[in-house]
Amino acid sequence: MRFGALVFPFHNPMEDPTLQLEGDLALAELCDRLGYDEFWFGEHHSGGWQIIASPELMIAAAAQRTRRIRLGTGVATLSYHHPFLLLDRIIQLDHLTRGRLIFGVGSGALPLDASTIGHDPMQARRMMAESLEAITAMLRYDGPVTRTTDWFRLEKATLHLRPYQWPLDIRVAAFKSPAGPRLAGRFGAGIISFGASAAIGTGSENPLRTTAEIADAEAHQVGLQFDRSRWSVMSLMHVAPTEAQARAEVRWGITSYIKFVRQILPINVPVDLDDPDAVVDVLTTTGNAVIGTPEQAIRHIERMWELSGGFGTFLIEQSDIADPDATRRSYDLFARRVMPYFTASTWPRIRAYEAELQSGGMTRRTMAAAQAKAGVEYHHEVAERRRAT
Repeated sequence: MRFGALVFPFHNPMEDPTLQLEGDLALAELCDRLGYDEFWFGEHHSGGWQIIASPELMIAAAAQRTRRIRLGTGVATLSYHHPFLLLDRIIQLDHLTRGRLIFGVGSGALPLDASTIGHDPMQARRMMAESLEAITAMLRYDGPVTRTTDWFRLEKATLHLRPYQWPLDIRVAAFKSPAGPRLAGRFGAGIISFGASAAIGTGSENPLRTTAEIADAEAHQVGLQFDRSRWSVMSLMHVAPTEAQARAEVRWGITSYIKFVRQILPINVPVDLDDPDAVVDVLTTTGNAVIGTPEQAIRHIERMWELSGGFGTFLIEQSDIADPDATRRSYDLFARRVMPYFTASTWPRIRAYEAELQSGGMTRRTMAAAQAKAGVEYHHEVAERRRAT
């Protein structure tokens, strides 16, 4: 399993945007140093909170500050861009990142974004499918591509660059609609699942299982196979040494965050939204978040793995629910205590330690005996030298 983070972002509009954007880049640097595998930036144009208009610009800046972490558009909204121009920029960015790019695509989440540029939000999924079909055709490099729709036209389009990586890693956003996984299966793409951890809650819905089933079925129809290693699933998370500390730290921003999310997503939080403990209770009960210890995070991710049948990357939804210092500590603790459990990096050491414990103090006894023997031998040598003189 791999690990990463996704920054939509959810930034409180009462704070300085320049510092918030710099903080996003600093978090990408931190995740790179801590060994995370993926870091994603969203695209939004309204609402005041999600202030990244161009994930490509953030990735270009982050690529200069990082060494190994992969950087994703989370996601590029296909219906907002001409497919040729967007893909041409993405290929250039793939070269600038030396193949560390993940091209995440979606239909967009904010209706105001679409209506501002004269689009009908209800047509976004249809437009996304048309764009992704054209993008996939251009990436085959088997001749000029001509397409005409009611919102873009391609006339003998050919790309004059190939991506740095081959093939280009494309992943389609999935929430509750079957549209995302259907497109992923049809075009051989990966998936990035938003709201995936809701499957853990008390309801009967399991978006993880249905997402995989739909993608598998659609891929099979066109002779492809859904690649679960290119499936990134996301959940809100903040960890601390104790659950009490984690809850105390998210009082900084959890209520403001949930009030905004209630405006843009069809979720029910049937409690006083000014009561941070009640909000945390609902989020954890429904499976939408972990606000607690590394051990609770491990159980949460294990449950997501069981419900999904397996995925490639677990992503932390970065949402400014705690202050920047507490957030950095959470990422550090997650890297030290949660990631090694799944990557098995600590298993040989744990087995070695257990073997030592089961030896009944053999090392201690052997060391004591060796020290005693060395002392006796030394005294014998001293006595022999004295007799010789």
